Amino acid sequence: VQLQASGGGLVRPGGSLRLSCAASGLSWHYYNIGWFRQAPGKERAFVAAISRGGGSTYYADSVKGRFTISRDNAKNTMYLQMNSLKPEDTAVYYCAADSGIAVSRDPARYGYWGQGTLVTVSS
Repeated sequence: VQLQASGGGLVRPGGSLRLSCAASGLSWHYYNIGWFRQAPGKERAFVAAISRGGGSTYYADSVKGRFTISRDNAKNTMYLQMNSLKPEDTAVYYCAADSGIAVSRDPARYGYWGQGTLVTVSS
């Protein structure tokens, strides 16, 4: 099983980035998928999650209205569109997959993780 996150980079405040997470070795449509982030010196935190079929999405309050999570099960890929980025969004972003029934915000529930992609928001 492999999750490959990509799309990170350096962006100015107010800018946008789109992260992608491509999966291989698992039946993608059986998994709820989430994005988490970890800033230096902080614990890994929930960002967004999406249910198996894509019909339900969940967001941390800090990103609601600015970030949009989506998935394309035919391509085994998930996306995180990030708009109006702020310096406090700077972190390593991880995608993860969870086989549980309900979508979870708890990183301990996710059994598969990507390697992370760094997002830096700075002027």
